[in-house]
Amino acid sequence: MLSKTTFTILLLSLLMYWFVNNRNWEYERRIEFSEDMRDRDVKKVRAIITGATGMIGEGVVHQCLLDDDVESILLVNRRESGIKHPKIKEIIHKDLSNLTSIEDEFKGYNSVFYCLGTSSLGKDKDTYYKISYEMPIAMLNSFIKVNNAKEKYDNDLTFIYVTGAGTDSNSWSNWARVKALTESTIINSTVSNPLAFRPGFVKEIEGLKYTNKYYKFIGWLYKFGRLISTNGFITLEEMGKAMINSVFKKYPSRIVSGIDMAILANSR
Repeated sequence: MLSKTTFTILLLSLLMYWFVNNRNWEYERRIEFSEDMRDRDVKKVRAIITGATGMIGEGVVHQCLLDDDVESILLVNRRESGIKHPKIKEIIHKDLSNLTSIEDEFKGYNSVFYCLGTSSLGKDKDTYYKISYEMPIAMLNSFIKVNNAKEKYDNDLTFIYVTGAGTDSNSWSNWARVKALTESTIINSTVSNPLAFRPGFVKEIEGLKYTNKYYKFIGWLYKFGRLISTNGFITLEEMGKAMINSVFKKYPSRIVSGIDMAILANSR
């Protein structure tokens, strides 16, 4: 039997080994991917944003309003967000799995930031599938249609889908498999710049309306977690900046994790 002292030393050694290797991996990824990024021929961002009545979507809208290179924003929501600004036009549409009646409004926009999502807790598989697959793919198809994007090389479109850390087509969890299917459909579409954002813990932007109430109890985790891993802990400000910058930069990976968001956030 190991003594408590020996066990503690072994545990701390393992944690230190993981920490050093993780930090080395993050550093190498920053260097490699920063060098591999390429400029895209886009002058301004004209973004369609969903999920503005949630914490992530509202935060992304907030960052877009602060950025002079974001020219216009179309909010597509099931209920009014209450966000008012000269850059913003908002459409209220109850069934986001069928956008035929409003898709002409998408003309002239070069980006989609799809931030609408839901927890799988308390939802049956059909409901979760509709929200997490059918609705984003309806947006994807309408966006492709109005822009006549027949091949990846014939357009400058960006489509960003927010999934989450742990998304995996081989997972035992239904939510992870559904999100992976959505990612795959988007990445393999004719949009030239499709990205799947997989955040872990996201630190809120203070003062916004739709911040999840439980963040006041768990927000302290961010400072501790960020010391250990940028990949698992990102700020909503960084996430919003990363989305905007990805319209201007061709990122080497279609799957964008926390460390990738930090790299993108500082790329312009």
